Amino acid sequence: MAIGLGPGGEEDDTLVSSINTTPLVDIMLVLLIIFLITIPVVTHSVPVALPNEANQPTRTRPQNIVIAIDRDGGVFWNDVKIADPALLLGKLEERAVEQPQPEVHIRADKDARYEFVGRVVVACQRAGIAKVAFITEPQRGAKVTP
Repeated sequence: MAIGLGPGGEEDDTLVSSINTTPLVDIMLVLLIIFLITIPVVTHSVPVALPNEANQPTRTRPQNIVIAIDRDGGVFWNDVKIADPALLLGKLEERAVEQPQPEVHIRADKDARYEFVGRVVVACQRAGIAKVAFITEPQRGAKVTP
């Protein structure tokens, strides 16, 4: 409530019901000037084609190698157990010379020690395999784009 002075300098008990819009206009003008200055900077940026990422499910081809590792460290080559690490390296070296080179997909048990997975990855590196992928389960409720 504001109390104004009457024409003779005496106090008037009437309310001032108008809104002072001057601060609002000042703020709007400042925002307008800021937008006018920043718009040319945005439009004159370097034109770059940004990549689009799509999460696609793995398509297993017949030439891919699927290596499974159970929780006890057992290594399986396409569902056949391989007891000797040297045998695994030999099989990987045989397949590494094929053109195009097959991918190795590692499926490890969630409770398997990292040591077991590391041994398979090192064997792939020694054999000269260029592409090694890890197969995981998608989270519940996660969307997979085809």
